[in-house]
Amino acid sequence: MKKNLIITAILVIACFLAIFIASLIQSDWNRVEIETGIIEIDDGNIAYKLYTPKGAKDAPGVLLLHGYQNDHETSAAYAIELARRGAVVLAIDEYGHGDTTIPMRSRGYTNHKVSVNYGNDSESDKTYVEISGPLRYKVLMNFSTLSFFNDRYSKGSDGSAVVDSSMGGIAAYAFLSSLEEVDPTRLAISGHSMGTWASWSTAAAYSGAVNSNGVDITPKATVLQCGELFRNSIYDSKIKFNNVLLLQAKYDEFNYFRDYQNFVTDDILDTPIRTEFLGVDANQSEWNTTFGSFADGSARRIELLNTNHRLTTHDSHGMRAALEWFDSAINLDSSIAPTNQVFMIKEALVFLAMLLAIFSMISFMNVLIYTPFFKDVVTGIPNRPNKDKSGKVWWKNCIITMLIAGFTYPFLTQLGHGLLPLNENIFRMTIGNGFLSWYLFLIVVMLFTTIIPIKRAKKKGVIIDMADLGFASEKSPKHFDFKLLGKALLLVISMLLLMYVELFIAVKVFTLDFRFIWPFFRLFSFERFIQFLVYIPVFAIFFLLNNSKIFASNRRPEARLSGGKAFFSNWYHNALSMVGGILIIVLIEYIPFFLGIGPGADLLFTPTFGGPFMSLLIVFVPQVLVFSLLCTYIYKKTGNVFTGALLVASMACWIVTGGSAIL
Repeated sequence: MKKNLIITAILVIACFLAIFIASLIQSDWNRVEIETGIIEIDDGNIAYKLYTPKGAKDAPGVLLLHGYQNDHETSAAYAIELARRGAVVLAIDEYGHGDTTIPMRSRGYTNHKVSVNYGNDSESDKTYVEISGPLRYKVLMNFSTLSFFNDRYSKGSDGSAVVDSSMGGIAAYAFLSSLEEVDPTRLAISGHSMGTWASWSTAAAYSGAVNSNGVDITPKATVLQCGELFRNSIYDSKIKFNNVLLLQAKYDEFNYFRDYQNFVTDDILDTPIRTEFLGVDANQSEWNTTFGSFADGSARRIELLNTNHRLTTHDSHGMRAALEWFDSAINLDSSIAPTNQVFMIKEALVFLAMLLAIFSMISFMNVLIYTPFFKDVVTGIPNRPNKDKSGKVWWKNCIITMLIAGFTYPFLTQLGHGLLPLNENIFRMTIGNGFLSWYLFLIVVMLFTTIIPIKRAKKKGVIIDMADLGFASEKSPKHFDFKLLGKALLLVISMLLLMYVELFIAVKVFTLDFRFIWPFFRLFSFERFIQFLVYIPVFAIFFLLNNSKIFASNRRPEARLSGGKAFFSNWYHNALSMVGGILIIVLIEYIPFFLGIGPGADLLFTPTFGGPFMSLLIVFVPQVLVFSLLCTYIYKKTGNVFTGALLVASMACWIVTGGSAIL
């Protein structure tokens, strides 16, 4: 216990050291003041993070708008680099995200959608169609419908309307322009993904606008990180967008950000929508070339980035292009070269802090299981003979598990995301509903594939008991051990409390949470904690059955052996069972994409099953690999599935409900 206490203390100290250094990076070694706060409007509060260079006076100001399922901290890379160069930067949590209290439904919706770029649609071609379904489906299908579009697009025949597609950007821009450190004539906007639609909407709202002093506060530049283009004819011609840069990801998983084409090629530049945007004639457009003039606001550029949708926010090429663009439009401090970038150091440090916090939980578990109260959680792995000496049964079960999980993922996640008939006043997490749908299906599959073999074995005179399934000890193997479950739950709560305290200190003292590029672990608001309680039962049942199948009933011989070689052999097999199906989908999605054909999900299943959950794979795969590592270690340590399953279920549910989109 003493040894593990020391290890826990070292891990906690190392976690805070990493966070402390990361905080110095984000504040440019205390040359930039960082503060969080809220903007109060009639519908509720908009949460923000403000970066103000010390001594700033008449400084340029930039508003940053994040993408779907993200929060203000996803904008931190741009915020850090802009603030280092003298800009006052405001990054907000948009409607339904992070700490903003206004739900995503406040954006509004219509009862129709467009399936091509706006202005290229027609009812005869069925690219403009009416839709119906749950509220979240209509909201999600209208992400690209903007409130400044003409009534044909922004209002529905049933009286519905897109009310504020800026997602809080309009109110945030007013706040930024009013700050005494900011020069209101040198303002700009940048957004990623969903935030690009919010950027268009905010820029449109302030086109030709003047403040109370009669000063023109029209944005001088807009940088779109994976944005959609539309024809000029669909909005009032009086609206003017100054100096627009589009960062185009070559491997964008969302079809509307690649003009509904399967792949981004040079040909896309010569389509009418692109030439109109660049202000050139056919066959004159080029990548990475500025057309027009910054002086009159007509500057346009499309920068091609060799990356995918999610990584655009932290792409060094895109960052350089954006910094050069902002400098030309609002005059940044040019003494720091645009290639001089430090944001990834901060990201690496907060990622390290997150891993150290997770490992400190495991070390803390090793302290607690030696206490009299928790010692019963350690039951020991059942000493049952291994009849599968060739491993053929294990591989058969593993392959079946991979295929079922992998090939249901695109369909069931999207079903839950949009159309599963759930009470949306209870199940409010849009991405959470996608996983809810998939997990519920897999729960049914796992129940059948557990019960049927038990019955078959019983007919042959072989008894498979609860110890075999990881739900009891060999001392009392016949019955599900509720006492063991209860103590394991208390152990997991104790572990999570340690990590939550670490996170609380990181946020309150250093204004940083545990993440890597996209959100992972955030502090809960009361509303989000209630959502955690809503979703955790399904997550817990899924991971309990999943751990039972992988770690107990389909146990590898290495599970009982000690030593690093045995552990990693066991983990490799367990990880393959947990993440193998998703890896299959990753290969299906990205191999044809990298070959220049298009994303596999779009080609095989139609674009309906591409987009958010496909792009989520680059987040989901490493997450599940970490989960498999934790579960392998904890199962070997305790001999039952309760602690590992409940821990990763809680972590997964925390990630989903802590800061992602809420309807």
